[in-house]
Amino acid sequence: MLPGLWTRTVALLLGRQGRSLHLRAAGGATAVLVVVMLLGSYAVVAAEQGARGAQITSYPRALWWSIETATTVGYGDFFPVTLWGRVIGSVVMVVGITAYGMVTAALATWFVGRDEKRRHHLAGEAEDAARAMREEATRALHARFDRLERLLEDRGTS
Repeated sequence: MLPGLWTRTVALLLGRQGRSLHLRAAGGATAVLVVVMLLGSYAVVAAEQGARGAQITSYPRALWWSIETATTVGYGDFFPVTLWGRVIGSVVMVVGITAYGMVTAALATWFVGRDEKRRHHLAGEAEDAARAMREEATRALHARFDRLERLLEDRGTS
């Protein structure tokens, strides 16, 4: 089941041409984070199994530990006591920090891009309005010059 889900997830993330690069990167980082948390939970249970003072002895506890580690909450209620458990914890931390950083950057880029589109749209409307005002002023000047020419012609013929 997991390989099929992983294949579909990767195809979904990479297959959309309309999505921006930062959005695909954030989605990919999130998918990697989920996989690392699930596999890290399993691995830390295996690493901590039978160790003296081990608190992470079941998968549900390990899953909770990986979530609080990846989010850098770190309540301290569960922590690995073996070397391999701490190595796994370090990997979960680094991947978590990276994934949340990428998601935050993607959101910030989306907000900035949306604001840039709005500003560009407003600038285009302002440019159109300025062009229309110049055209109207040009028409008014031409009409005024035409009237002046007629007045001068009428005075010259009388």
